[in-house]
Amino acid sequence: MKIGELAKRSGLSAHTIRYYERIGLLPHADRDRSGQRDYDASILTWIEFLDRLKTTGMPIREMLRYAALRERGVDTEAERSALLEQHRERVRAHVAKLQACLLVLDTKIAGYAGKEQRMKDYDAPIPERPRKPAGTRQAGAR
Repeated sequence: MKIGELAKRSGLSAHTIRYYERIGLLPHADRDRSGQRDYDASILTWIEFLDRLKTTGMPIREMLRYAALRERGVDTEAERSALLEQHRERVRAHVAKLQACLLVLDTKIAGYAGKEQRMKDYDAPIPERPRKPAGTRQAGAR
């Protein structure tokens, strides 16, 4: 498939595809007779995986490391697995932080849901206390 079709099907721009190819995230495409890139449809699976890594916050340098290991073949499976396991732990920690933040947001939103009742029960105006006339305070009462 041509780069325009790959861009359409992958959701990446043609510029991004060329960039990923240039830096080594995507393998170099075959060329047709006119010199245009001609991609195999299987590249879509790899692009989807890269997108998942990006979405989970994997730095591009680690994505490049993974891509280089992948390119070297099956002898690198243990290294690739270790790289993904380390990233998974970072993702889990980040998800836990997000869960804690979500709980705070849910609690705050729930507080707003009962605003009318709170206004009736707790936020009613404080009744005024009767004030003593000026000059009736005892000396040294402070």
